[in-house]
Amino acid sequence: MSETEAYYRDKVAVVTGAASGIGLALAETMLSYGAKRVILVDINEANLTRETGRLNAVYSGQALGIRCDVTREEDVKLMIQQAAEFGDGHIDIFFNNAGSGFYGPFDEQTNVDWEKAFALNFYSAVYCIRAVLPVMRGQGNGHIVNIISGIALFPMPLQTLYSATKAALNGLTLALRYEYWDENIRVTSATPGTTATAIWGDKGAPPGSQSSEQSARTVLTGVAKNERLVLGDETDTKGARICFNPDSAETIDDHLLNVARKRRRGEGLF
Repeated sequence: MSETEAYYRDKVAVVTGAASGIGLALAETMLSYGAKRVILVDINEANLTRETGRLNAVYSGQALGIRCDVTREEDVKLMIQQAAEFGDGHIDIFFNNAGSGFYGPFDEQTNVDWEKAFALNFYSAVYCIRAVLPVMRGQGNGHIVNIISGIALFPMPLQTLYSATKAALNGLTLALRYEYWDENIRVTSATPGTTATAIWGDKGAPPGSQSSEQSARTVLTGVAKNERLVLGDETDTKGARICFNPDSAETIDDHLLNVARKRRRGEGLF
């Protein structure tokens, strides 16, 4: 058994946005590593029922699906209560994975658009963290993982909503890491890397994108090591290294200006 597998063995884990993509891969991979129970949380009831049933066919009675709108704090509180009951009072690991990509020109976005983006990509994590903390404090330990995006480290033009919400989530995560360190509650930020999921919409994922399973394994390995910031692939690693480096400012300006011009012409994302 690897060190990564040992970290998840006999643990109770909750994953939001777990009915598809990276969230589903995180849940399934943890079960394959020997997790005691995994709770899948999603708003898509049909997908949730199907995937929970599929997992229970392999890992009998170890998966629970909970439909929840994570943008509603009262729904989140009820979900945490149900998850803890399924975990015999425990929630060892919590993945805030629910979220969406947002794309478009800044001057076409309304306050409603901004509120919707922050509700899903930021406040949902605030609600989940606030609700799960008493459980983790009661058991004396825990690990909260917030799935951000490489865009938090490398903000992109025509993705202001996505850039701002994920940067805010990363800031929250890294500040909380030290606030709860002495209570034996770990907090980690993780980027999934460029991954082929539905977040890309009709445009499709860029060539060379990794699978959800590859992303999940990378994230789970970094989380098991209690890394501060888990970087999902080399692109995210490069972005983290250079984007805010003063010595790279001219290069970054040239690159992102070219991206903005191409996107306005409809020539592609990168």
